[in-house]
Amino acid sequence: MTIKTRSHVPAFGIILIAAVLLPGCGGQRVTPEVSDQAMSLRFPETRYRTVFHGDTLYSIAWESGRDYRELAAWNNIPPPYTIHVGQRLRLFPPRHKSRPARRSVETRPNHPPQAIVRSDREAAGHIESHALPRTRHTQGSPRQRAVQTGPGPWVWPAKGKIIGWFNHSGTENGLDIAGWRGEPVFAAAAGKVVYQGSGLRGYGQLIIIKHNDDYFSAYAHNNRILVRDGEWVKRGQKIAEMGDTGTDKVKLHFEIRRHGSPVNPLRYLPKL
Repeated sequence: MTIKTRSHVPAFGIILIAAVLLPGCGGQRVTPEVSDQAMSLRFPETRYRTVFHGDTLYSIAWESGRDYRELAAWNNIPPPYTIHVGQRLRLFPPRHKSRPARRSVETRPNHPPQAIVRSDREAAGHIESHALPRTRHTQGSPRQRAVQTGPGPWVWPAKGKIIGWFNHSGTENGLDIAGWRGEPVFAAAAGKVVYQGSGLRGYGQLIIIKHNDDYFSAYAHNNRILVRDGEWVKRGQKIAEMGDTGTDKVKLHFEIRRHGSPVNPLRYLPKL
């Protein structure tokens, strides 16, 4: 009995090992699901950053969670903030030894917005057509004019169901709006395109618009971009078509940042 037991145990062990190893050798390969990363992971928490083709000072500031004016000051870059491929940029203040944990800080404008008391869930549902201007030259309906913050009244950047919500932990820096490939993406406010491209990991085809010295907005995962770097756009102008670049489903990821820090877009966009 002892001999039989010893002769069968190795065989069972071989079968078990084969069962474990075979999927990795000849079976179907398991690929992890692609998930949306709100913050770029290309150079996380590095002290310096090399400029690559297509980068702008604004895109590097966005990637590192900094105010572009900080980066310009730390690297002695005067307006109009021209940078060059191969240039090495400092991402921290001089003689700065450590960086505190990054927080998603929402700061209020100097002039607080008119009261908008609602929870994120109360804003759920589909974005109605009145959230977008009827023409490119309209100043908007009274409901659109209700939010007077930053560069002026904001409009919704797309029509669709909100499937991702801003949170203060920094894991979600904006809103995710579901839609169909090719649906229009609109500029939420007038401004200048300071970046368009796919150099920021996790954002896919991305557009960043500078509205004034303090406010920027971003539109990620586009299928097709319709504007150029340096182009001035109007509020409500179509700037892209919705897609799924850099993520696992068709959607628009939309962010607003003030002084380089993410803020809750629902405090700026018209109430649904």
